[in-house]
Amino acid sequence: MKDDLGHPVPLDTPPRRIVSLVPSLSEALAVTVPERLAGVTDWCTHVAGLDLPRVRGTKNPDRAAIAALRPDLVVANQEENRRLDVERLRASGVPVWVTVIESVDEALRSMRRLFAEVLAVGEPDWLRTAADRWRRPAPGPRRKVAVPIWRDPWMVVGARTFTGDLLSRLGLDNIFGTGGERYPHVDLADIHAARPDLVLLPDEPYAFGPDDGPEAFPGTPAVLVPGRLLTWYGPSLATARGELAGMTGRPAAG
Repeated sequence: MKDDLGHPVPLDTPPRRIVSLVPSLSEALAVTVPERLAGVTDWCTHVAGLDLPRVRGTKNPDRAAIAALRPDLVVANQEENRRLDVERLRASGVPVWVTVIESVDEALRSMRRLFAEVLAVGEPDWLRTAADRWRRPAPGPRRKVAVPIWRDPWMVVGARTFTGDLLSRLGLDNIFGTGGERYPHVDLADIHAARPDLVLLPDEPYAFGPDDGPEAFPGTPAVLVPGRLLTWYGPSLATARGELAGMTGRPAAG
């Protein structure tokens, strides 16, 4: 089998012990094949009460701790995990499956491959529900949106991102979605100059809150949203459209 990057992954049988280095994938595995999940990162917060060995963070995984768990497979993501860690795990004999997700369609396709082809458990119900919920764009007039993900310095969601595609399906056009960078640094003045109709402030990776974020955008509606709804591509996709539609005042479906 070859992962989303086309790298061969030696698997004679469906893996029974899996370590996940991606919060979205951890939730997907915990919901679908909980008995196979052997370890997760410190940032894997879903499902609630996930009681499994922790292998540190997505950018600095403890490779010795991973090896000690004797995984048949480690699942990772091109954006969230470092190539160096993937290469060193493979060099030590640990198979690694790397996902590549820059759009909703890629997320759905990648998850289908993981569960149907790699794990041999078929397509989960939550994945079929998610595909149905996100199939059509929202009707009505479109609105311009900015999505900061950090401040001091300010960073925003840019081009070729899962988040940008997800928002587009809600009828929200990312004002920084046409440049060359996926998560560009910008000045606060640049956001104001682009005149968004709406600013979305997620609680991750920067924890924007009622007193930390909205005050920077006087005169522009600023909505605090769970970052999981914007960036996670596991079971949250099944409900994210309705939740985000309610928060942003957009129609839930076309």
